[in-house]
Amino acid sequence: MDLTRSEQSSLLDSMLEMGELLLDCGAEVSRVEDTLSRLGAAYGAARTDVFVIPSIISISMEFAGEKALTETRRIHSNGANDFYRLEKLNTLSRGCCVEPLPVSELRSSLDAVAAGHKPLRVILGGSALAAFSFAVFFGGSIWDGLAAAVFALAICLLQEYLGRTELNTAAFNLVISLLIGLGVGLLAALLPALHMDKILIGDIMLLIPGLAMTNAVRNMLVGDTISGAVRLAESLIWAVALASGFMIALMIVRALF
Repeated sequence: MDLTRSEQSSLLDSMLEMGELLLDCGAEVSRVEDTLSRLGAAYGAARTDVFVIPSIISISMEFAGEKALTETRRIHSNGANDFYRLEKLNTLSRGCCVEPLPVSELRSSLDAVAAGHKPLRVILGGSALAAFSFAVFFGGSIWDGLAAAVFALAICLLQEYLGRTELNTAAFNLVISLLIGLGVGLLAALLPALHMDKILIGDIMLLIPGLAMTNAVRNMLVGDTISGAVRLAESLIWAVALASGFMIALMIVRALF
């Protein structure tokens, strides 16, 4: 596929955008590097070098008879899990590898994926069901499960609201866990029949960065040691922030009651 110099530059920018979206959706580093390398080859690059860590994407593309193009992008992503958009990005990248879209259409397709999100009602329903199930599974009553489901809805709404702020992920998790811990503690104090620990177990499961930790270990096992170590360190910091928020909330509740 023959591209003009401006189209090559636009393609490189689109590839950086796709890499950022993939990381933002929770894709592992090896997947991002493989996807971008395949895209470069599909659009006619003689060589595509991709370097990805959770905070940086660097791509260098060389087309036959021309100087290499290189760009680096700083990534400000919390590594959330958005399989809805991730599936669409995978479909788009595979389609482009089979039959490349014009560069302008590729960028518009990426913009459409970036603007799309899973419907809020699906997120609320799934979160409530998960919190209810975990609370009951770990020995809670039906009422404990229902209380966990209600607070799961509160978690989703807090994530939606606080996601628009400039809080980093650790502070974000600390604030959410503190508020939810206070809410659960006060409810359990007012309704002694409820079991605060079972409710908290159901809601904590929605916040634990389990997939991020799993991807971090996987990255290290396949040789992406730097990326894995960085993501593992971030995940542990997020987990500590969550634990700290709940512990502070429990200390406040116990002091009040």
